[in-house]
Amino acid sequence: MYTTLLISFREYLEAFLIIGVFLGISKKLQLKKEKEILLASLTGMVLSLLLPFLMFLFGEKARIILNEKNADILESYLLIFSGIFIAYVVFSLHNFFHLQQSKYILKAHEKLKNNIFDLSLFLLIVFFVLREGFEVALFTATTSLFSKLSENLAGLFLGFAISSLMGAATFLTYIRFSLAKVFKLTQYLIIVLGASFFKNGVSKLLQIYLKIDLGKILPMNLNFLPAEKTFFGHFLTNIFGLEQDMSLAKVAIMVFYMICIYFIFLRKSWTITNKNK
Repeated sequence: MYTTLLISFREYLEAFLIIGVFLGISKKLQLKKEKEILLASLTGMVLSLLLPFLMFLFGEKARIILNEKNADILESYLLIFSGIFIAYVVFSLHNFFHLQQSKYILKAHEKLKNNIFDLSLFLLIVFFVLREGFEVALFTATTSLFSKLSENLAGLFLGFAISSLMGAATFLTYIRFSLAKVFKLTQYLIIVLGASFFKNGVSKLLQIYLKIDLGKILPMNLNFLPAEKTFFGHFLTNIFGLEQDMSLAKVAIMVFYMICIYFIFLRKSWTITNKNK
């Protein structure tokens, strides 16, 4: 649930910001296209929620087919794959999508000036919003196998609701969220999430094939983390795999993952950002 919540919040917030851009242009230039934009946005939202739902439904069926003997092995490989795949999609493929999106937004800006109903503009806005739903489905394709359909749907709609409230508050009031910081925070959380997936996958495989329990190799005392029985402790333990008695081996695997992600995806972008400052 929490994985889907984090990803759906991040992606649908982007969708609402895109809608806000179009509404802002229409209002500022007095183009009176608000109803057309809202209709297209509503259509896109319905479709963008339907797409992850179908993916979750497929995952539910796949879980039923898997037998208990092979489930742990498959889950281990999928966890490792998810840790790598989620980083690739968020930090590489996601940037590519945004470059293409910027070009289309410029074209849509010109179409907004037309005084007649423009089908291509309508479909373009639908596509913008639907693309976020596609990314949610893509990001959660493997992780949805490990959760029940009800949990995935709860995370999806909760993330959608929170992002819609934040998007509406940003557009309709003088509240100004630091959206750059919001996206940066979710980026860090996704890195930790991927590290947790990777660590859990490696741990399970070593346990299955070599009978090595990483949890018993130099356990550490991380008392600064909240206890698992608390809300935040439950969140950290079950989603990010951070426990008060984590072993040094598990910490080392997560650190190794984060270092790899930094050098592969983040080093170049952070260097460019620092130079611009």
